[in-house]
Formats: sequence, structure tokens, C-alpha cells
Amino acid sequence: MINLEKIQAEKPLKELLNFSLINIDKPAGPTSFSVSNFICKSLNLNKTSHMGTLDPQVTGVLPITLGRACRLAEYFMHRNKTYVGIMRLHEDIPTAKLKKLMKSFEREITQTPPLRSRVKRAPRQRQIFSFNLLEKEGKDVLFEAEVQAGTYIRTLCVALGEKISGAHMLELRRTKAGIFTEENLINLYDFESAVEKYKTGDESSLRKILIPAEILSQVLPVVQVKESSVKQLLTGKPIHKSDISSKEEFKLGEKILAFHNQTFIEVASVINQGDIIAKPEFVFN
Repeated sequence: MINLEKIQAEKPLKELLNFSLINIDKPAGPTSFSVSNFICKSLNLNKTSHMGTLDPQVTGVLPITLGRACRLAEYFMHRNKTYVGIMRLHEDIPTAKLKKLMKSFEREITQTPPLRSRVKRAPRQRQIFSFNLLEKEGKDVLFEAEVQAGTYIRTLCVALGEKISGAHMLELRRTKAGIFTEENLINLYDFESAVEKYKTGDESSLRKILIPAEILSQVLPVVQVKESSVKQLLTGKPIHKSDISSKEEFKLGEKILAFHNQTFIEVASVINQGDIIAKPEFVFN
């Protein structure tokens, strides 16, 4: 078990800043990129990146990777997302009928990205895990949707509207992105305050909001490597059966995390070729 609290409390702050994340509560207005850029400049870092773009008017969970943790973003990103939003019906319909209609979307659907999207506008399949009515007042509907990464909620609302007399999204907030939830969100005001304290020599507030990148251990399986193998693995050597402390079996193509005790070594991809278990994709050296 990787002890994230211990890593957060004991790792030197400069090292933590270079290999951590901040779970930002994005406000309405700025782009996801501008929020990430603001974090980068405030902390005087070489690089930051955001995980999962939110439109300017959308609020909520926006994890920002710092420093070398940016290389890990792809392993966090392609996970389910949960949103709470308000959509307006163009004509009032009975609640029971609307609930049934929303449930009919809980399946794999085909979406075409909106015109202003940066991705190629080709139809693609996305899974809707849940689409629930939370509250209804006249034509305004409060809803919650859990969806596959890359699903456009605005487009989902329009698709529902096509089954009746029309509907469009008014407001949207992301409440969950993979393992990141609203529980440990930090708003930009509190972030700025923590940075100002840090500049005066008090690192306690900033340390509390830095999530060690080792939290990837909650996403990918961890394999413990022997102390005698650490030096060679840090040079990019593939992981052999003789390098690990257990006899675990991994699926071909699976991503695994190599640790020595509480020390992050690498992310590797399983190849299962003879004595070689996995080849490195990212080595923390």
C-alpha cells in the first residue's frame, strides 16, 4: 500500500512541486488552458497540464498536473466523468415521461463533436452509464450524468430534446473525473493564498493542496521491485521476473507501476516475452 499522506507530508516541497497534482475547482469564465497556465506561472514551474478540457462556462473538477507529473496525465484522463447540470426544455412535459426518456439514453450512443470542438468532427460512440433527473421546476431540469470520457453533455441534452420539442443546456458542473472528486477541490482564491504564504516562508498551506503523483497507484496496479534492481530499472531496463518480489501475473498490454517500497520507479507496459514482464513507458530518474 502506497502511503500518500506520508509522501505528501515528508517529501521536500520542491520535489513535491515537480511531481504532483492540484485538484482545481474551475470557475466559470476562464479556459482550462488559462487556469493551467495561471497555476504554472504562480508556482514558477516549467510545465503544467490540465486533464480533461472544460468549456469556459463549465465549472468543477479540473485536475492540474505539475512538472514531471504531466507525463502521467494520459494514465488518469481516459476515465469516467460525472456531471451535474441544468437543461431547459422547450416545452414542459410530465416528470415521469421525462425520466423514462432520460433512462433510454443509458446505453452506447453516437455523438458528433460540436462545431467549435478542437477534435475531428467524426461520429463516435460513447457510453452513458447514468442520466438521472434530480429535480424539475417547470421547464428547467436539474440532472446528473455519469459518462465515458469524451462525451459532450451539451450534445446529449440536444439529443434528448430531439425526442420531444427541444432542449438545451443552461449550466454544467463536473463533479468527478476518474478518481478526482469534489472532496479535495481547491478554488483559485485559496490557491493564491497558499502561494502567497509559501513566498513568505510558510509552505504548510501549499503542501496540503499538492496531491503526490504517486496517487496513480489508485488507478494502475503496483508491483514492488527488489532494491538490487532499482538502479538498473532507473536507466530504462525492462522489468524482468527476477526484478519483482512476487509472482503476479499481468495481462498483455496492461500498464503497471513499479515501486520500491514507497519510492516511485516507473510506469511500464506488460509485454510478457520470456523472462521480460514489461517495458518502461515513463521512468522517474
